[in-house]
Formats: sequence, C-alpha cells, structure tokens
Amino acid sequence: MTAPLLEVRDLHVRYPIRGGLWGGQVGEVKAVSGVSLSLNPGESLAVVGESGCGKSTLGNAILGLTRPTEGSVRFEGEALSASTTAERRALAAKMQVVWQDPVSALDPKMTVGQSLAEPLEAQGYLSAAAIRERVAELLSLVGLHPDHATRRPHEFSGGQRQRLVIGRALAAEPKLLVLDEPVSALDVSIRSQILNLLLDLQKRLGLAYLFISHDLSVVRHFADRVAVMYLGKIVESGPTQALFADPRHPYTQALLSAVPLPEAGARARRSRILLSGDLPSPANPPPGCVFSTRCPIAAEECRLSMPALHQGSKGTELACHLREPG
Repeated sequence: MTAPLLEVRDLHVRYPIRGGLWGGQVGEVKAVSGVSLSLNPGESLAVVGESGCGKSTLGNAILGLTRPTEGSVRFEGEALSASTTAERRALAAKMQVVWQDPVSALDPKMTVGQSLAEPLEAQGYLSAAAIRERVAELLSLVGLHPDHATRRPHEFSGGQRQRLVIGRALAAEPKLLVLDEPVSALDVSIRSQILNLLLDLQKRLGLAYLFISHDLSVVRHFADRVAVMYLGKIVESGPTQALFADPRHPYTQALLSAVPLPEAGARARRSRILLSGDLPSPANPPPGCVFSTRCPIAAEECRLSMPALHQGSKGTELACHLREPG
C-alpha cells in the first residue's frame, strides 16, 4: 500500500480577537477546527464549501504560510512543524501553490523569463545556461512558446497568465500543487483549457493536487476525492463518484442541489435545497454540530455535541448524528 504523500492530523488554526481598553485578547476566530486528511501521490483531493468555511486557511496552513495552532502536517512522512529552516526550504520546493488571480501572482516589472527563473536561481546551483534551458522547457510544458520569455505579463491574456503561474509553480519540480480556486477568475471558455492542462500535467509528471474550490461542477470532473468543509470542519468526504451519487450530509445535499445539470429531465427531477440563514461567524460558532442552525433535519441531540467523522461501506466519511454514510 502506497504511503500518503501528505498527512494532516487534527489541524486547528485560530486567530486572536483583540479589543478592550488595553487591546487584550477578547476572543478568537476558529478558522480551522480539527481537520484530518491525507493525499496520495498522483491523487487529486478537492476541498469544497462556501466562502468563509476555512478551506483557503487550510491550504495556507499546509503550505506553511499560516502557522497551525494545534495539530500536525506531514509531507512524505516528515513533520513540517519540526523541520529546520533548510529542511523547510527543501520541502517548500516540493509543495507549490497556484493562486486564484494570475495578475497579482506575476510581477509586472519582470519579464516572463525572469519570473520563471526566480525559483530556479533561489536553488543556487544551476548555471545561467541551465536556467534558460529550464525556462524554455517550462514555457513549452504549459503550452506557450519559449520566445515568450522576453515578454511581460500584461502582454498575455488571463488564461495565458495562469499558464505562466502554473509553469512557475513547476519550476522546482514539486510533488504537490495546492490549487486555490485556479480557474474562478477566468472566462468560462478558458477554464476547461486550464483544467485540461492541469490534468495532462498530472499524468505526465505524477503530481498530487489539493484543489480548493466552491465550483462543484468543476470538482466533479477534476478530483478523485472530495472533502466538504463547513465552518472549519470536514462534514463529509469520500470518492467523488460515490459522494455525488449519494450525498448523505444535509449540507452536501444542499451544495449539490445547486450544481447545474445539462439534461432538462434531470433538472426537473431534482429540487433545489435552500438553506435558511447565513454561515455563522467562526468567532462564535454554534454549540454542538456546527451545521445545526441551518440544518433542515436538526434534532435536539445535534445541538449538544459535534459528531465525529465515521466511515461507511463505500469509502465515504460522514459527520452527522442522524444519518449513516453510504
């Protein structure tokens, strides 16, 4: 059995809230609360949920951009929190990120070649000729021409800029890419091109993806597994096909009911589930099950304790007092 590339165990990220006369801590924002997950080499795991559910904070904590309050992140069996500075730099080369907005991810003062060469120069052992060769290779890898290296970011379209961002992330030959809404800022006509590029790169390079998204129609065709996040917690997870075919958690069912269906007959058979109220504040989460204030089937026991994730027969996991996983 293949050892996981990434292991996250009981991860918490809390931010202090300061106020009062002396600016002391008066509370805390519970952005991520007890999340555990694993990711195998070459696998795609999507983390989905509404804005404010904590999925981007989770990605930042995995990358080391946000310090976890509790819990552990292990990459290839090595604990990131226990690493020395040199070890963390070596691990950072194996974990890279592709952000949502390609415009802000590229320095407008640098040529494309300079941007792609920057992470290679940071390694400190490649010659200038080797760096130029690698930059040309990266441009070809993401579907652009090596001659584009002399241009600046404003000379490219949005889809081309995202290709450049992906190429820059691949410069140090990482094993894991954290994709934080990588196509949501692009035109609909360009999204499929970038997603197909990512899938092609995954096959060619054996990459693992942590795909952060709110677009379940994209996730359905991109990810191997899905973890549904609500108010800092994972409430349901499992293989993509199994979860989409038989969602068990009321929150997952509501999310999937909003996904557009191409067939008129399917749209007619499925009714939209509208949740009442807004996502509660992570500074003041409800007691018990975090979804209880919006859940259409919540009972008294749901307001007393948060259920733990328990596994079903189809490889899915569910955190719900009133339902069993598939």
